[in-house]
Amino acid sequence: MKIQVREINEVEFEIEVLRSKLPVLVGFLAGWSNPCLLIEAALDEVAEACNGKAKVLKVNVDDNPDLGTWYGIQSVPTLNYFINGTVRAKIVGMASPKAILAKLESLPQRPSDEQF
Repeated sequence: MKIQVREINEVEFEIEVLRSKLPVLVGFLAGWSNPCLLIEAALDEVAEACNGKAKVLKVNVDDNPDLGTWYGIQSVPTLNYFINGTVRAKIVGMASPKAILAKLESLPQRPSDEQF
């Protein structure tokens, strides 16, 4: 069964992203953007590859403008990598599933690695 990335809104963001014990990849997307439509397939592929080691979610910036503003999203697609509720890396623009996964794998795998 193919995994599809779940879309979340501002209300769900705190629990799903900021309080997550797992690393979280959030795609900030817009329905009118052709690159966003293309990268959604890549995100589905990444979600399958993560297989419970990380969450992959998406946010529609038109429907959730406060999140876009809060995270300084100036162009879509933008992928933010969160660990312990903090952005630790990002990709702006198109990227292959391989590049998206490589960036995710370069981050610390355990939340405790980031605690000081």
